[in-house]
Amino acid sequence: MSKDLRVTIVQTSLYWEDAVKNIRHFNKTLSKIKKGTTDVIILPEMFSTGFSMDAVRLAEQEDGLSMQWMRETAMALNAAICGSIIMKEKSKLYNRLIWMNPDGTFESYNKRHLFRMAGENKVYAAGKYKLVVNFKGWKICPLVCYDLRFPAWSRNSLQQKTKGTRYDFDVLIYIANWPAIRTFPWSQLLIARAIENQVYVAGVNRIGKDGNNIPYDGSSVVLDMFGSTLSKTKPNKTSVETITLSQKALSEARIKFPVLLDADKVSIKN
Repeated sequence: MSKDLRVTIVQTSLYWEDAVKNIRHFNKTLSKIKKGTTDVIILPEMFSTGFSMDAVRLAEQEDGLSMQWMRETAMALNAAICGSIIMKEKSKLYNRLIWMNPDGTFESYNKRHLFRMAGENKVYAAGKYKLVVNFKGWKICPLVCYDLRFPAWSRNSLQQKTKGTRYDFDVLIYIANWPAIRTFPWSQLLIARAIENQVYVAGVNRIGKDGNNIPYDGSSVVLDMFGSTLSKTKPNKTSVETITLSQKALSEARIKFPVLLDADKVSIKN
């Protein structure tokens, strides 16, 4: 890692199944961010529609409205932007996280763990591969909502090399539409993921009610590698907050307490 990383978490309500209104809303919400004042902007899951199962009607292509907006905004603010979109590729539908770089290039991750209690697994195809983004000297692993409940999928590892040690990633991001009734698990699992993986964690969730009258309180947060809260965002409040992640603090914590050297080996079968 070459320097500290500035991360902006965006906690807000969403317009139900209306990409045009949501994009207008995010233009206004992000208008106070000045170019060059942050490195990464994190939006909620399905930021342009809300957590909808009407995927056939709402799905976009990679050249669609939401992707175009992410590209234009990332370039205008000189910052990476990540959030998920309902995406169609060939005959399949995905809850696809997009990592849009400041230069307009992008990487993507298809949500692996689909929320069967809402029928997501019947509508969308599950992803098979995890994404780790190399950005400004940091390794960042962005995941989506229900993925949070499955620690093997977000498991970090450490390898000893001749020139020191190497961690798979330094930051975990979880974007979500996580209902208020399950806020306690959301908060506790985010803390667990930070501690067990020795990483910073950013969890970004929406607020308000969706089209199914389900309430969300946000409880968006940024945590350090000890599970301590770094952010000040409050539940049920629209918030755009930038937090600086310290490269020095992370490196020192890992040197003093290299717990992952004793971790069990975990493998995932697709």
